[in-house]
Amino acid sequence: MIIAAEDLRLAGVTHGFFTREGGVSQGIFASLNCGLGSGDDVALVTENRARVQAKLGVSALVSGYQVHGVEVAVVKGPMEERPKVDGMVSATPGVAIGILTADCGPVLFADQKAKVVGACHAGWKGALLGVTDTTVEAMERLGAKRENIVAVLGPTISKANYEVGPEFPAAFIQANSMARVYFTPSVKKDHHMFDLPRFLVDRLKAFGIGLVADLGLCTYAEEDWFFSYRRATHRSEKDYGRLISAIALQA
Repeated sequence: MIIAAEDLRLAGVTHGFFTREGGVSQGIFASLNCGLGSGDDVALVTENRARVQAKLGVSALVSGYQVHGVEVAVVKGPMEERPKVDGMVSATPGVAIGILTADCGPVLFADQKAKVVGACHAGWKGALLGVTDTTVEAMERLGAKRENIVAVLGPTISKANYEVGPEFPAAFIQANSMARVYFTPSVKKDHHMFDLPRFLVDRLKAFGIGLVADLGLCTYAEEDWFFSYRRATHRSEKDYGRLISAIALQA
Protein backbone atom coordinates (compact mmCIF):
# COMPACT_ATOMS: atom_id res chain seq x y z
CA MET A 1 0.00 0.00 0.00
CA ILE A 2 2.80 2.42 0.82
CA ILE A 3 6.38 2.84 -0.40
CA ALA A 4 8.76 4.77 1.82
CA ALA A 5 11.93 6.36 0.53
CA GLU A 6 14.95 5.69 2.71
CA ASP A 7 16.23 9.23 2.19
CA LEU A 8 12.98 10.65 3.59
CA ARG A 9 13.01 8.53 6.74
CA LEU A 10 13.76 11.64 8.76
CA ALA A 11 12.95 12.39 12.38
CA GLY A 12 9.84 14.54 12.55
CA VAL A 13 8.75 13.73 9.00
CA THR A 14 6.17 11.22 7.76
CA HIS A 15 5.67 10.41 4.10
CA GLY A 16 4.57 7.80 1.62
CA PHE A 17 4.38 7.08 -2.08
CA PHE A 18 1.13 5.13 -2.04
CA THR A 19 0.43 2.32 -4.49
CA ARG A 20 -2.99 1.46 -5.89
CA GLU A 21 -3.44 -1.24 -3.23
CA GLY A 22 -5.38 -1.06 0.03
CA GLY A 23 -8.47 0.90 -0.96
CA VAL A 24 -12.18 0.36 -1.57
CA SER A 25 -12.67 1.49 -5.18
CA GLN A 26 -13.72 -1.03 -7.82
CA GLY A 27 -13.15 -1.83 -11.49
CA ILE A 28 -10.65 0.34 -13.34
CA PHE A 29 -10.25 2.40 -10.15
CA ALA A 30 -9.34 -0.57 -7.95
CA SER A 31 -8.46 0.01 -5.29
CA LEU A 32 -6.76 3.01 -3.64
CA ASN A 33 -7.88 5.69 -6.09
CA CYS A 34 -7.36 9.07 -4.41
CA GLY A 35 -8.38 11.30 -7.32
CA LEU A 36 -11.32 13.55 -6.50
CA GLY A 37 -11.29 14.60 -10.14
CA SER A 38 -11.73 11.07 -11.45
CA GLY A 39 -15.05 9.54 -12.41
CA ASP A 40 -14.99 7.27 -9.37
CA ASP A 41 -17.61 7.35 -6.62
CA VAL A 42 -16.73 10.33 -4.42
CA ALA A 43 -17.62 8.42 -1.26
CA LEU A 44 -15.11 5.69 -2.16
CA VAL A 45 -12.40 8.21 -2.98
CA THR A 46 -13.07 9.96 0.32
CA GLU A 47 -12.65 6.68 2.18
CA ASN A 48 -9.42 5.97 0.31
CA ARG A 49 -8.04 9.35 1.25
CA ALA A 50 -9.07 8.80 4.87
CA ARG A 51 -7.02 5.60 4.85
CA VAL A 52 -4.00 7.50 3.53
CA GLN A 53 -4.44 10.14 6.21
CA ALA A 54 -4.67 7.47 8.91
CA LYS A 55 -1.59 5.69 7.60
CA LEU A 56 0.39 8.92 7.78
CA GLY A 57 -0.98 9.69 11.24
CA VAL A 58 -1.97 13.26 10.43
CA SER A 59 -5.00 15.43 11.18
CA ALA A 60 -5.49 16.61 7.59
CA LEU A 61 -4.60 15.66 4.02
CA VAL A 62 -4.61 18.44 1.41
CA SER A 63 -4.14 18.14 -2.35
CA GLY A 64 -4.58 20.63 -5.16
CA TYR A 65 -6.50 20.89 -8.41
CA GLN A 66 -3.54 20.19 -10.66
CA VAL A 67 -3.23 22.12 -13.92
CA HIS A 68 0.28 21.23 -15.19
CA GLY A 69 1.65 24.61 -14.18
CA VAL A 70 4.20 25.99 -11.74
CA GLU A 71 2.05 27.69 -9.10
CA VAL A 72 2.65 26.67 -5.48
CA ALA A 73 0.36 26.94 -2.44
CA VAL A 74 1.42 27.33 1.16
CA VAL A 75 -0.67 24.92 3.23
CA LYS A 76 -1.37 25.72 6.87
CA GLY A 77 -4.40 23.49 7.37
CA PRO A 78 -7.48 22.02 5.65
CA MET A 79 -8.81 23.99 2.66
CA GLU A 80 -12.46 24.29 1.65
CA GLU A 81 -11.54 24.39 -2.02
CA ARG A 82 -8.62 22.75 -3.77
CA PRO A 83 -6.19 25.42 -4.98
CA LYS A 84 -5.24 25.29 -8.66
CA VAL A 85 -1.59 24.49 -8.12
CA ASP A 86 0.97 21.81 -8.93
CA GLY A 87 3.18 22.43 -5.94
CA MET A 88 2.48 22.63 -2.22
CA VAL A 89 4.66 23.51 0.76
CA SER A 90 4.04 23.48 4.49
CA ALA A 91 5.65 24.22 7.84
CA THR A 92 2.55 23.16 9.80
CA PRO A 93 2.86 19.90 11.77
CA GLY A 94 0.09 17.34 11.33
CA VAL A 95 -0.98 18.50 7.86
CA ALA A 96 -0.04 16.28 4.92
CA ILE A 97 0.34 17.72 1.44
CA GLY A 98 -0.45 15.27 -1.34
CA ILE A 99 0.26 15.03 -5.05
CA LEU A 100 -1.86 12.97 -7.45
CA THR A 101 -0.27 11.20 -10.40
CA ALA A 102 -0.79 8.44 -12.95
CA ASP A 103 2.50 8.61 -14.93
CA CYS A 104 3.66 12.15 -14.11
CA GLY A 105 6.43 12.56 -11.58
CA PRO A 106 5.56 13.02 -7.89
CA VAL A 107 8.40 14.74 -6.02
CA LEU A 108 8.47 14.96 -2.23
CA PHE A 109 10.79 17.40 -0.46
CA ALA A 110 11.93 17.88 3.12
CA ASP A 111 14.29 20.22 4.93
CA GLN A 112 14.49 18.51 8.30
CA LYS A 113 16.55 21.29 9.86
CA ALA A 114 14.14 24.09 8.89
CA LYS A 115 11.08 21.89 9.43
CA VAL A 116 9.62 22.58 5.99
CA VAL A 117 8.20 20.04 3.53
CA GLY A 118 7.06 20.25 -0.06
CA ALA A 119 5.49 18.23 -2.85
CA CYS A 120 5.00 18.79 -6.56
CA HIS A 121 3.35 17.19 -9.57
CA ALA A 122 5.71 17.21 -12.56
CA GLY A 123 4.47 16.03 -15.92
CA TRP A 124 6.47 16.98 -18.99
CA LYS A 125 4.97 20.47 -19.12
CA GLY A 126 5.49 21.26 -15.45
CA ALA A 127 8.97 19.77 -15.57
CA LEU A 128 9.91 21.97 -18.51
CA LEU A 129 8.39 25.12 -17.00
CA GLY A 130 10.15 24.48 -13.68
CA VAL A 131 7.60 23.36 -11.09
CA THR A 132 10.40 21.76 -9.09
CA ASP A 133 12.19 25.12 -8.98
CA THR A 134 9.12 27.07 -7.85
CA THR A 135 8.36 24.51 -5.16
CA VAL A 136 11.87 24.79 -3.74
CA GLU A 137 11.68 28.59 -3.87
CA ALA A 138 8.41 28.46 -1.91
CA MET A 139 10.09 26.24 0.68
CA GLU A 140 12.92 28.75 0.96
CA ARG A 141 10.44 31.51 1.71
CA LEU A 142 9.40 29.41 4.71
CA GLY A 143 12.99 29.17 5.90
CA ALA A 144 14.36 26.14 4.04
CA LYS A 145 17.74 26.09 2.35
CA ARG A 146 18.07 24.17 -0.88
CA GLU A 147 21.41 22.64 0.16
CA ASN A 148 19.59 21.07 3.13
CA ILE A 149 16.65 19.76 1.13
CA VAL A 150 16.12 16.08 0.36
CA ALA A 151 14.07 15.51 -2.81
CA VAL A 152 12.78 12.11 -3.90
CA LEU A 153 11.07 11.27 -7.19
CA GLY A 154 8.41 8.62 -6.80
CA PRO A 155 6.76 6.24 -9.29
CA THR A 156 6.86 7.82 -12.76
CA ILE A 157 6.49 6.54 -16.31
CA SER A 158 9.87 5.31 -17.51
CA LYS A 159 11.69 6.14 -20.72
CA ALA A 160 10.99 2.63 -22.00
CA ASN A 161 7.25 3.34 -21.98
CA TYR A 162 7.07 7.05 -22.80
CA GLU A 163 6.98 7.53 -26.57
CA VAL A 164 6.46 11.10 -27.80
CA GLY A 165 5.70 12.65 -31.17
CA PRO A 166 8.04 14.42 -33.60
CA GLU A 167 7.14 17.90 -32.32
CA PHE A 168 7.89 17.07 -28.69
CA PRO A 169 11.68 17.46 -28.27
CA ALA A 170 11.80 20.97 -29.79
CA ALA A 171 10.51 22.79 -26.70
CA PHE A 172 13.09 21.12 -24.47
CA ILE A 173 15.98 21.65 -26.87
CA GLN A 174 14.98 25.27 -27.40
CA ALA A 175 15.16 25.81 -23.63
CA ASN A 176 18.45 23.93 -23.36
CA SER A 177 20.39 22.47 -26.28
CA MET A 178 21.78 19.81 -23.94
CA ALA A 179 18.26 18.39 -23.54
CA ARG A 180 18.84 16.12 -26.53
CA VAL A 181 20.22 13.54 -24.10
CA TYR A 182 16.70 12.89 -22.77
CA PHE A 183 15.40 11.71 -26.16
CA THR A 184 16.16 8.49 -28.01
CA PRO A 185 14.64 7.61 -31.41
CA SER A 186 11.86 5.05 -31.11
CA VAL A 187 10.87 2.36 -33.59
CA LYS A 188 8.16 4.66 -34.95
CA LYS A 189 9.40 7.12 -37.55
CA ASP A 190 10.21 10.60 -36.18
CA HIS A 191 9.12 9.60 -32.67
CA HIS A 192 11.23 9.47 -29.54
CA MET A 193 11.37 7.86 -26.13
CA PHE A 194 11.50 10.58 -23.46
CA ASP A 195 13.32 10.11 -20.15
CA LEU A 196 11.16 12.20 -17.80
CA PRO A 197 12.68 10.76 -14.58
CA ARG A 198 16.23 11.60 -15.66
CA PHE A 199 15.17 15.09 -16.72
CA LEU A 200 13.59 15.76 -13.33
CA VAL A 201 16.52 14.38 -11.34
CA ASP A 202 19.03 16.39 -13.38
CA ARG A 203 16.99 19.59 -13.00
CA LEU A 204 16.78 19.15 -9.24
CA LYS A 205 20.53 18.57 -8.99
CA ALA A 206 21.27 21.59 -11.19
CA PHE A 207 19.11 23.72 -8.89
CA GLY A 208 21.41 22.94 -5.99
CA ILE A 209 19.26 20.49 -4.00
CA GLY A 210 21.30 18.82 -1.28
CA LEU A 211 20.21 15.24 -1.95
CA VAL A 212 18.21 13.96 -4.91
CA ALA A 213 16.96 10.39 -5.27
CA ASP A 214 14.77 8.46 -7.70
CA LEU A 215 12.84 5.37 -6.62
CA GLY A 216 13.17 4.04 -10.17
CA LEU A 217 9.62 2.68 -10.36
CA CYS A 218 7.59 2.77 -13.58
CA THR A 219 3.85 3.39 -13.34
CA TYR A 220 3.17 1.97 -16.81
CA ALA A 221 5.09 -1.27 -16.36
CA GLU A 222 3.93 -2.19 -12.84
CA GLU A 223 0.17 -2.60 -13.30
CA ASP A 224 -0.40 -4.41 -10.00
CA TRP A 225 1.09 -1.50 -8.09
CA PHE A 226 0.30 1.63 -10.05
CA PHE A 227 -2.33 3.44 -12.08
CA SER A 228 -1.20 4.72 -15.51
CA TYR A 229 -2.92 7.25 -17.74
CA ARG A 230 -0.98 6.06 -20.78
CA ARG A 231 -1.74 2.40 -20.16
CA ALA A 232 -5.45 3.24 -19.77
CA THR A 233 -5.31 5.24 -23.01
CA HIS A 234 -3.68 2.38 -24.91
CA ARG A 235 -6.51 0.13 -23.73
CA SER A 236 -9.20 2.68 -24.61
CA GLU A 237 -10.43 2.72 -21.02
CA LYS A 238 -12.73 5.61 -20.19
CA ASP A 239 -10.87 6.74 -17.08
CA TYR A 240 -8.06 5.83 -14.70
CA GLY A 241 -7.23 5.96 -11.02
CA ARG A 242 -4.86 8.44 -9.39
CA LEU A 243 -2.01 7.56 -7.07
CA ILE A 244 -1.21 9.79 -4.13
CA SER A 245 2.19 10.72 -2.73
CA ALA A 246 2.18 12.73 0.48
CA ILE A 247 4.47 14.20 3.12
CA ALA A 248 3.97 15.96 6.45
CA LEU A 249 5.72 17.20 9.53
CA GLN A 250 4.75 15.08 12.49
CA ALA A 251 2.71 16.85 15.15
